[in-house]
Amino acid sequence: MPRAHPGPEIATTRIDWRQAWRIIATRYPPIDLFERVSPNPAVWDALIELEQLVNPRVRDAVGEIGLVPPERRVSGPNASWVMAPFTHLNPKGSRFSDGSYGVYYAADRLSTAIAETAHHFARFASDSNDPPRREDMRVLVGAVANEFHDVDSLPVHQRTAVLDPDSYVASRTLARALRDGGSNGLVYPSVREPGGRCVGAFWPDVVGIPVQERHLKYEWDGERVSRYFDYAEDRWVPL
Repeated sequence: MPRAHPGPEIATTRIDWRQAWRIIATRYPPIDLFERVSPNPAVWDALIELEQLVNPRVRDAVGEIGLVPPERRVSGPNASWVMAPFTHLNPKGSRFSDGSYGVYYAADRLSTAIAETAHHFARFASDSNDPPRREDMRVLVGAVANEFHDVDSLPVHQRTAVLDPDSYVASRTLARALRDGGSNGLVYPSVREPGGRCVGAFWPDVVGIPVQERHLKYEWDGERVSRYFDYAEDRWVPL
């Protein structure tokens, strides 16, 4: 398998997931402008600027479109769910981003996506000192078939650092080097569910456009996410 250059000694592998699961809060609605503005992403900047003249809220809706080069944008039905992570940045960052660029995260199975997102929702609620509350979540599923750098190919000491459950120092350093070198992103073992695998894509055009699969409701009990409600199965599931 080819090696990344420049950057760390890490191999690439092709994944072909017919179902890649992603979970987002339902409070983030689809950005319909990405789906109706034009089939040609290269002209979006000008069209968005024109629309802002009559609707100043457009910037809040589309985010920083300039963060995604025209040739890497995607459009059409549900495209907003792929574009949004790259135009609405999390200033606190994530495992593979320091907050200066976006990453599209998905898992190879629903239970892994739930484990990952429930953990991060709990961390957010804890940091915010939230009282017990519930949050509705949207489950997205779509295919991912592309080449990604494989964290499993790293030497053991590097892999352990990149997958540290509490520190993102090593993982962000790795991701920055790979992204700057032209990488599509990383595939890696889930840190929150043994046996699960996740992908962190650096660009919208390297993943498929998903569809909505179901809704969930996470319950924060003041200390942890203790259970979730699956609307498709009409039942509470303990965590």
